[in-house]
Amino acid sequence: MARVITPELIAAAQRGFKTSFQLGLAETTSLYTQVATVINSNSSEETYGWLGDFPKLRKWIGDRQIKSLQSHGYSIKNEKFESTIGVERDDIEDDKLGLYAPRFKMMGNSAAAHPDEIAFELMAAGASSACFDGQNFFDTDHPVGMPGAVTSVSNYAAGSGSLWMLADLSKPLKPWIFQKRRDYSFVSKDDPNTSDTVFLRDQYLYGVDARVAAGFGFWQMAFGSTDTLDAQNLREAFTAMTSLTDDEGRKLKIRPTHLIVGSTDLFKARDILMSENIDGSTNTDRNLVQILEAPL
Repeated sequence: MARVITPELIAAAQRGFKTSFQLGLAETTSLYTQVATVINSNSSEETYGWLGDFPKLRKWIGDRQIKSLQSHGYSIKNEKFESTIGVERDDIEDDKLGLYAPRFKMMGNSAAAHPDEIAFELMAAGASSACFDGQNFFDTDHPVGMPGAVTSVSNYAAGSGSLWMLADLSKPLKPWIFQKRRDYSFVSKDDPNTSDTVFLRDQYLYGVDARVAAGFGFWQMAFGSTDTLDAQNLREAFTAMTSLTDDEGRKLKIRPTHLIVGSTDLFKARDILMSENIDGSTNTDRNLVQILEAPL
């Protein structure tokens, strides 16, 4: 015998779906907070003019030197994302709601993993996507220096292999930015008195949506390479990052903390950074940086 659809039954179903969603959300480990600074947004997009000025103190002699924001105009525009599940009225009447629990749990899993998806997609496109100075985030000719004395600086080594990255993830502002306008939340449209879907299709709708975006921070805090991942290339990238200076020629004191690799280079990274000995000699690169496996 079919159950009678009552407001109490719909409310109980919604609670069950939301509980499954939250379980999936809680059980999923995300990586994006390790590589990106999370910034709460208050509008449709945010402009990061201050990214042109790497913050650094100087000896105070005479008047303060006031640094105005450069007009780079680098903006990150929020985008909308959603996922929706339709629950048939017949399944509620026939007490088949348990069949939906794994789907809603998977929806929570997908919501928790989504920031990783868009953050690492952006990271993987770093050699073809512009950052605050107008150059690609990973590039060979970032302009550095005062007017009249600008030089080109590289944070990229091109090759024919898969992308790997060195990054300094120890600073408050990380190499990448994850922007939140509206966080991931569970929503429903299941009131038979107001829902056109319930009236027209005999279907109750539940879903998740958010307004978020990913963007680039300081290019100086990451070095990308598609050259072979080996000890020599790793050392060259490490040295390039630790040698970086600001526009006034002062060392930025950047020190890479992580080697970010995809599954293709994971075991190469482990051999370079975790082996005690290589070819009978002490491995002086052991534990130089931490390994972060990412979906690149």
